[in-house]
Parts: sequence; C-alpha cells; structure tokens
Amino acid sequence: MRNGLVARFLRSRSLPRLGILLISGLAVLAPAAAPLAQPAQPAAIPVGTTPAEKRAIERTADFVGRIEAINRVEIRARVTGFLEKVLFRDGDSVKEGAPLFQIEKPPFEAAVDQARGALESAQGTLQNATTQRQRAEDLLRTNAGSVAVRDQRVADETAAQGSATTAAANLKIAEINLGYTEITSPIAGRIGRTKLTKGNVVSPDSGALALIVSEDPMYVNFPVSQREFVSFGHNRVDAGTTGPKVTLRFSDGSTYEQQGTIDFVDVSVDRATDTVLVRAVVPNPKGRLIDGTLVNVAVHAEKPVDKVLVPQAALIADQQGAYVFVVEDGKAVVKRLKVGAEAGAYVVVNEGLNGGEQIVVQGLQGLRPGTPVLASPVAPPPAGRS
Repeated sequence: MRNGLVARFLRSRSLPRLGILLISGLAVLAPAAAPLAQPAQPAAIPVGTTPAEKRAIERTADFVGRIEAINRVEIRARVTGFLEKVLFRDGDSVKEGAPLFQIEKPPFEAAVDQARGALESAQGTLQNATTQRQRAEDLLRTNAGSVAVRDQRVADETAAQGSATTAAANLKIAEINLGYTEITSPIAGRIGRTKLTKGNVVSPDSGALALIVSEDPMYVNFPVSQREFVSFGHNRVDAGTTGPKVTLRFSDGSTYEQQGTIDFVDVSVDRATDTVLVRAVVPNPKGRLIDGTLVNVAVHAEKPVDKVLVPQAALIADQQGAYVFVVEDGKAVVKRLKVGAEAGAYVVVNEGLNGGEQIVVQGLQGLRPGTPVLASPVAPPPAGRS
C-alpha cells in the first residue's frame, strides 16, 4: 500500500513538468513572426516640362530718364508798354518768326521821329562846322586868318561830328525799341499758356510771358553708373559716330514706337551719385513725347550674347529670391536663379542654369524638393521679343 501512495505522488509531480515541456516544444515548432511592413513610397506627381533654352539675345539695360526739348525759349518783353494783342492760342504750334504779342506802338514811333529830328539837326550843325573849318583853312593859306581860329573851327567840326554820331545811334535805338513792340517766335515749336493778357503793362521785369519748346526731335537724359555704361562698350560718343540705340517705355507700360540714338555722354562723373549723364535723341513726329515726361529708357547693346531663358510661368519667388523646379533622376530639384530682363514670355537667367535642363512649367502646385515626378514634355511658350 505504501508503494501505491508513492506512485500516485510521483505521477502528480510529473504532470506540470510535462506540460512545460510540451509548451516549450510547441514554441520551438511554431513559425517565426512576420517582419514589420515598409512605408509605402509616395506616388509620382505628373508634371509638364520644357527645356531651358539658350539663345542669342540682345542685351539691354534699363534706366529712368526725362524727356527734354532740344530748344526751350521763354518769351519776354524787351520794352515797357501796354499789351495790345495776344496773337496765339494757348498750346498752339507756332512757326519761327510767327507774331505772338503786340505792344502799343505810338510812343515808340514818336521816339523814332524825335531821334530822327535830332539826327537831322546834328547833321546840319556838322555841315556848318565843316564849312567854317574849310573857310578858316583858306584864310590861313592867304595869311588872312590865324592858326587859332583854324584850330577852333577844327574842334567845332569834331564836336559836331560826335553829336551827329550820337544822334544816329539814338535813332537806331529808337527803331530797335519800335521793333520790340512786335514779339515774334524765335523758334518753331509748341507754345504754352500766356502769363499776361491784353491790357496789362509789360516790361523786361514782367518775367516770362510764355514758354515755347521744340517738339521734333526730343532729348531724353538719364543718369548711368560708369560701370554699367562701360559694360556696353561706350563711355563716349565722338562726332560723326552712332551711339547705342534706346527704346522708351511710358509709365503705363506701353512702348514708344520710335527708337532713339545716344548722341552725348557727359565729360565728367557726378561725384555725389557716381553717375554720368547720358543723352539720346528720339524722333517725335506725332508729338507724343512731352517736355519733362519721366520715362523708362532701355539701352540696347550692339552685339547679342548667348543667354539661358526660362518661361516666366515656371518662375517662383520666396524670401531667398527666384527659383525653378527642374527634373533630375525622376525627382524635383530646386535651382536658385539670378534673373535679368524679361524677353516676352521668358525671363533671362544670368546665373543658376546652363541650358538644356528640364524646367517644370505645369503641376507646380504642392511640388516639394525631392518629390518623385512623372515628367511629360509640353509645348514651350512662343518666343517673345528679346
């Protein structure tokens, strides 16, 4: 019986151990756990691209200039008198020599008559003095006269000659003043509004009565830094030579249809601004250019240069400047640019591209550096005027 109790005890102690072994065996036989799933790659974004184009373009540099009339005259009275007539309308185009103002003439006509009478009297006195001098010389030759009398008669004749000369000059002055009563245009051009009207007293102290400016051609003056102008190969314009061409653009963005030519570069640089004054002559047959107008001046270099151009639609700007996305190895890559002038639908790239890069022009929304892209070529924009 004792042996039976021992056997039951051993069986009760062995069951848990067997369970442990079974569990361990199951653990060994169970398959290994599956590895962790890799994150999914983002889908490629479809974009439209066009190659960065490299072509010869005309170099230009933009400056701010001001239109100036070649001839500019202030009309002033040269004598004092009542203004009888104003012979033009404000804003009229006038020809050289056209009458503009009429000052009353009678006082000046009387002054001419008075001076003429004085001259005639002086001439009579001179004639008498000459006769007396000749008689004195005749008497002296026959010993009937004295040297003293002859000398006196010579002196009287000289004084009479002086009086006659003065009277002739006074007559000339009176005639000149009479001519000043008719004020005419010294140049052909356009006249502004009159400052004084009929009935007012005018004089040399009255100031300008009106302003006349010539209209065709016109000057445009603009300051240029010495470095910029030398880069175009022209720091002077000699007589008989032709300077660079210029194109004008108005404040509303429209371009003036006539091209001008630089004809003068100042002989000294402004020390305060380090700029030199440059002047161009521009035709103005229709009178669109007005004296004093502020314009944008584009100076064109004589020889074209090879530049990379990209469509303006591809250009993006942030605080660091301008950039574009290019496609490299199937990904979007940022290229920082230094851009220059516009050329129609394109912009000139001075630094940042070599030409031939695939520029993203469509699908830019949400594009980030390194984003996979699916590039498709698109038609480039039409070539603009460079």
